[in-house]
Amino acid sequence: MKRKLGVSVYPDHSEMEVDKAYLKQAQKYGFSRIFMSMLEVTEGKEAVQKKFKELIFYAKELGYETILDVAPNIFSELGISYDDLTFFHELGADGIRLDMGFDGNKEAMLTYNPYGLAVELNMSNDVAYLDNILTYQANTPFLYGCHNFYPQEGTALPYDFFEKCSQRFKNQGIRTAAFITSQSGKIGPWDINDGLPTLEMHRHVPVEVAAKHLFATNLIDDVIIGNAYASEEELKALGAIDRYQTAFTVEFVAGVNEVEKEIVLKEQHFRRGDITDQVIRSTEVRKKYKNQANAPHDNQEEFQIGDIVIGNDGFGKYKNELQVVLTSHRDERKNKVGHIPEQEQLLLPFIHPWSKFKFTEK
Repeated sequence: MKRKLGVSVYPDHSEMEVDKAYLKQAQKYGFSRIFMSMLEVTEGKEAVQKKFKELIFYAKELGYETILDVAPNIFSELGISYDDLTFFHELGADGIRLDMGFDGNKEAMLTYNPYGLAVELNMSNDVAYLDNILTYQANTPFLYGCHNFYPQEGTALPYDFFEKCSQRFKNQGIRTAAFITSQSGKIGPWDINDGLPTLEMHRHVPVEVAAKHLFATNLIDDVIIGNAYASEEELKALGAIDRYQTAFTVEFVAGVNEVEKEIVLKEQHFRRGDITDQVIRSTEVRKKYKNQANAPHDNQEEFQIGDIVIGNDGFGKYKNELQVVLTSHRDERKNKVGHIPEQEQLLLPFIHPWSKFKFTEK
């Protein structure tokens, strides 16, 4: 399943031309999904139709998939019914996100709507909601899952709960999504906006670190920036990440040599299948570089978690093996060549036996 990057827009709190410019800019960096909120609709049906239709069809031209966030009050205010999704089809939407659930049978029936609109469910509950819907034989290719975001500081999900909720959907092969928060975005659905992440641990971290983390869990297919507007620097950083394997940022030490830099940056690394909890071992590189000299340097200090070390000339057959340190230790036969920034060290537990990983220079 291809992984997507997404942005959020709030047409009832923004200007059309600003939203369009934002979507155009994000598309340039590889974004292809939109979360669009209809929860705050205050205008009449015709005005709502005109505004949302113009923006969604503009997004379509840029190749975006648009999911509209809807709630029961919207249906009554606009005089539309869950039994007829024509209104959303005419707006150009690709799906609707149900802010509130029904009895299971209703959701299953919605997935058979004649327009092929996706029906997106709230993932942020560790209950058998999805199982119930599936027992009613839902049309699963048109069933999505998406976590909530949490505007108030301290109210977003803890990781272990997020994991359990997400696993319920992933186990059934349902497309999944979650939110990260821009550190510059000020717009959300409500008057409180302390950021809009799914996970509390992501509230104050750079967007690219949060996205790398969500993708590394292998539980989330699409990562969406919850608030508007992310800066161009954030969009660019997100567009540059590898969505399919963890690529750690490396800060090299001053004494790193060219052979070590080549080993770190130019090779496809994977963790040995027979793991140790002291280091992550990338062993194939030592075979390729076995004839390359590597004099000792930066090898007297105690190595710390997140350090990247490579075997030096004193390490025999293990010369030029790359390791990422997981527990502090000393070994003069290894050179410290760089370090993974502290904020990215939350990715280390997701490098499992045989996991593939790479490095990019800061």
